[in-house]
Amino acid sequence: MRILIVEDDPATAAYVRKGLGEAGHVVDHAGNGHDGLFLATTGRFDAIVLDRMLPQLDGLSVLQAIRAAKVDTPVLILSALGQVDDRVKGLKAGGDDYLTKPFAFSELLARLEALMRRRSGPQTETVLRVADLEMDLLKRDVTRAGRSIDLQPREFLLLEYLMRHAGQVVTRTMLLENVWDYHFDPQTNVIDVHISRLRQKIDKGFDKPLLHTVRGAGYSLRVAA
Repeated sequence: MRILIVEDDPATAAYVRKGLGEAGHVVDHAGNGHDGLFLATTGRFDAIVLDRMLPQLDGLSVLQAIRAAKVDTPVLILSALGQVDDRVKGLKAGGDDYLTKPFAFSELLARLEALMRRRSGPQTETVLRVADLEMDLLKRDVTRAGRSIDLQPREFLLLEYLMRHAGQVVTRTMLLENVWDYHFDPQTNVIDVHISRLRQKIDKGFDKPLLHTVRGAGYSLRVAA
């Protein structure tokens, strides 16, 4: 998932961002209401974690503006304001869920995942397949020809992106922006290292490789002709 955190407290933002990153999600952060509103209405996010007490523009105003702009991204309100009236106001303003501070990260993650399940509904694809390679997005399981493949969170995110673009050439810039959340080239071999590890896990021991390097262009996940 790609998640936006709108939170002005640096410690809370860093804590949530680190946990979501370790769980394999790409995270953007805004430290005030104006920046949060801009990102929420111009970016593509699977969920938004929104604080209520924000500088420049309060959380409820951000939420109302998001909904007025016809953005239906699920919003989890995260706030120290935990009275019943506070929660009701947040939900009526367009929030999908409300979690009070202090909170356990495991509960925040579970609530975000529940929001995504409710949004996806029964018609949304939850299993990706390329040849005999299969990824269950809900169980976070990957198998090839029935053999279980153990992936680290970043490897899972990388493979998910490749599978969603199966048969296409995926460039380094696309991977940096969508898997690592870099909007610049850090001039490191991080992509090469992860591609090499992923290739070892999904192709080693199988007759037909699926992960191919396209010279001068990028990578492609496909069955070779």
